[in-house]
Amino acid sequence: MFQKILVVCVGNICRSPSGEYLLKKLLPNKYVASAGIGALVGKSADKTAGEVALDNGICLDGHIARQLTDDLCREYDLILVMEKGHIESVTKIAPEARGKTMLFGQWIDQRDIPDPYRQSREAFEYAYSLIEDAAQAWAKKL
Repeated sequence: MFQKILVVCVGNICRSPSGEYLLKKLLPNKYVASAGIGALVGKSADKTAGEVALDNGICLDGHIARQLTDDLCREYDLILVMEKGHIESVTKIAPEARGKTMLFGQWIDQRDIPDPYRQSREAFEYAYSLIEDAAQAWAKKL
């Protein structure tokens, strides 16, 4: 059913890499990747995001941010976004992807996962805890 999953946020350096690598760990038989609506193309994962992920047993080393494109949208079976507004952004890039785009926080009360970029470590820890809860819920559903 859903073999290829794309995790999307804005810059593709904080939330979506964390979600991607968590899902890879939880769903080893699925192909999981990430991209950003306004990606900081070529950048590695944010330092604080990497530290928080590592504190939770996930290594983001080797991540390189990439831009979401209509080709990428076509390639994946399921697109998971961090905020409700991102659904609209994905739809603008690839209108045909609307039916397979869902909220990463779908199974945790359809919660948005706030962007911790350039905020405190606590903001990163909070976002990570939501990503982890949502990833666990997706792993059960998939």
